[in-house]
Amino acid sequence: MQIVTIRTKLCLEFGVFVIVMMLRTRVLPAIALVAALTGCAREGELVVDQGVGITAVLSPCPAVGIPDYTGDVTLFSGVGRAYSDIDLTAAITDLRSTCDDSSEKVYTEATFDVRARRADTNGARTVTLPYFTTVLQGGTAVVAKRLGEVTLTFADGEDRAMASARAGSFVDRAAASLPDDVRERITKRRRAGDPEAALDPLAAPEVKAAIARTRFEMLIGFQLDEEQLAYNVTR
Repeated sequence: MQIVTIRTKLCLEFGVFVIVMMLRTRVLPAIALVAALTGCAREGELVVDQGVGITAVLSPCPAVGIPDYTGDVTLFSGVGRAYSDIDLTAAITDLRSTCDDSSEKVYTEATFDVRARRADTNGARTVTLPYFTTVLQGGTAVVAKRLGEVTLTFADGEDRAMASARAGSFVDRAAASLPDDVRERITKRRRAGDPEAALDPLAAPEVKAAIARTRFEMLIGFQLDEEQLAYNVTR
């Protein structure tokens, strides 16, 4: 797994956070950057030479990650927001994903753990926390969104609890694949002296736009209200 940066912006749409462009996230990359490992590409994948010793493998599998400020949630016991007012904190950890791209519908499943800690350990307690799964195309277009819940159970006298959850999504292979004419333009062999040899096809705006449209992300985080999100951003 690599750590990469995704710039996103969070906004509320129908009660679901939509990622649009501004934050960092931990991602399992769909466009895996590898140094000259062209032999690692599977059949059907396009290996693009960036011209600087870096190769990008364009895969139909979406990147999977947790946007900043949505990977943890804090509940308070009253109206105060001081440290002493914290009732419970929880965080999404150990995000893992698998992708089945053997059919026209590419299926990605993510599993993760939620670890929580409470302030008052008296008595057993059950807490249910909502989370969202959003699929983006091209970094801005929401193509799917879903809400789920994870339930944590604290034993009497225990301040910590953990639960596991999963989320899945489908992506159309055709939407995640480059058009034939763009693929041909990128992979076309160029001879020395050819006027096109000095031009980088990846720099062409229409090629960049076509590549962007094939990039999908599956983003998972807690379904926060505006107050919870503001607390995470400003603390």
